[in-house]
Amino acid sequence: MDAIEFHSYWTLALFVLFIAIVIWAWSSKRKTGFDALAHLPLEEDKFVDKTTKSEEKDNV
Repeated sequence: MDAIEFHSYWTLALFVLFIAIVIWAWSSKRKTGFDALAHLPLEEDKFVDKTTKSEEKDNV
């Protein structure tokens, strides 16, 4: 196998991987999960890190 043939197979493998990722990302099964993740930065203090609060109490 020479370098040109290796690069051809490598390009084909990466193209197939790219198509698989596109199909996975645009599948209808993933829509609800992606919508929930898209709204996560807009939610206020829903997930609060408890370690930072305890460290703040210790420093005061």
